[in-house]
Amino acid sequence: MLTEAQVRTAVANGIRFLNGTREPYGLWFMGMMHRLFKIPEFADALKRYDEVTAERPKEAAVLRVLRRLNDANNPLQPDDWDSVLIHTDRVLATALYCDRLGFPPSYADVLDRGVKEGGYHATHVLLAWVWLQDNRCKLPVRDGFVEDLYRANVAILEDHPTLVNDLKLEAAAFLCMARQGQRVDPRFVRHVVSIQRADGGWGRLDTPNAANPDESSWHSTTLALLLLLHVQFPREQATPTR
Repeated sequence: MLTEAQVRTAVANGIRFLNGTREPYGLWFMGMMHRLFKIPEFADALKRYDEVTAERPKEAAVLRVLRRLNDANNPLQPDDWDSVLIHTDRVLATALYCDRLGFPPSYADVLDRGVKEGGYHATHVLLAWVWLQDNRCKLPVRDGFVEDLYRANVAILEDHPTLVNDLKLEAAAFLCMARQGQRVDPRFVRHVVSIQRADGGWGRLDTPNAANPDESSWHSTTLALLLLLHVQFPREQATPTR
């Protein structure tokens, strides 16, 4: 049985570890966690994100686009959108701007294919779906799509249920964001807490750092922390994204 005190301690240690990252996608999620859960340590995450963006000219355009996660009035430079070339980034960016830019004609089909492909495609579609709802965008989808989306992510968790990896952390965290936390087995959450490292982080659980296998990962820690924050503060009590 996982106690509230254990979750609270795991969250505090995860915040302490993650707060030292300079990884832009870590800061991106930290900004979101500050908006949802008012974590004071992450209050300047957007400022730090902007600083890191300025230091990375090759990634800057994509980072400027994705910045809208934490700034509803995010400005775009003329060519920024054309720099979003990675498929999953495009899926997420479309959801982030749906209330401003609408959808490409095939967007519903793109999401449907992602659900059927499973894996990281399905987790990213789930995250996009959360943001579509937060932005109050009405996307016509086929009957049964939403339940299939949830089940595709639950299937990730049910495959080798005693194994924790980054894909499963994504599925569990994003299900909680979608107010589907009841679909996440409490035993999975207990196992996540049990493998937290002494430094407060979690190791990269799908592709460990071969040079330093004992090194904690910003990516794994971000996902684990996001999951545990939703356990500590259920999504129904969280502040809406928009």
